Amino acid sequence: MDATLLIDRRTHDLGGGFIVGRVLPFRKRRMVGPFIFFDHMGPLELAAGAPRELDVRPHPHIGLSTVTYLYSGAITHRDSLGSLQEIRPGAVNWMTAGSGITHSERLEYARAHGATMHGIQSWVALPREAEETAPSFHHYAGADQLPEFTEDGVHSRLIAGAIDGQTAQVQTHSPLFYLHWRMAAGARRSLNTQYAERAVYVAQGSIEVGHHPLAEGQMLILPAGQPAQITALQPATVMLLGGEPIGERFIYWNFVSSSKDRLEQAKEDWQQQRMKLPVGDDQEFIALP
Repeated sequence: MDATLLIDRRTHDLGGGFIVGRVLPFRKRRMVGPFIFFDHMGPLELAAGAPRELDVRPHPHIGLSTVTYLYSGAITHRDSLGSLQEIRPGAVNWMTAGSGITHSERLEYARAHGATMHGIQSWVALPREAEETAPSFHHYAGADQLPEFTEDGVHSRLIAGAIDGQTAQVQTHSPLFYLHWRMAAGARRSLNTQYAERAVYVAQGSIEVGHHPLAEGQMLILPAGQPAQITALQPATVMLLGGEPIGERFIYWNFVSSSKDRLEQAKEDWQQQRMKLPVGDDQEFIALP
């Protein structure tokens, strides 16, 4: 199997010293299906009393859905709709910005108890007809909502979308799939060709895709139309994602849109403080860069 592209995560500071590994967007590959942003958070050991500077203060989004998925630790989410949710490992937290939303992500649990923060945050760009949809936030935690199975050394959880005859209950706006695999050393499983664009990312451990070794922090963009045989060279945490392409998107900071004019409007709205801040967290915000 010939890989179209191998992407290494790049170090990025979210502010206050919270370092993440940014994978998407990449200069040679901005999107995989509708996935337009992919950050690997941690693992970061935080002792009780961790500084507030590590928090992600209130900030805005348009034109996308954010997906926060943790392996360990906890994040307190607040948004301008009034949502208050402690995000825990294995749950799916799907926030659709649509026409506009603001939110904050605080490390309140780690400050109180200490924690190892480790997870993935991704953005899913909305199709044109849904870019201005009403904002919403949904929390999914049950196994009945997120199909799981364990077979031949692979534990799989479907985070969103549909694949292999299974469908997650997470509300999405375009055809996609997003999977979390925990693989024992030597375990092997195939990813089918259901979607036009697919990628594999190693969050921990190492795998082989065909004859291509893949280490922690690397994403492999898979060629269309070819099944991918994935083998764990050691115990591994693997994320698989993709879907159908939705067309070109422009990004400025936390804004995503098919229209550059819409990005300019969002920038002005934030600068002029026209966007409501999160309920219960409206005393500070991140300024437009």
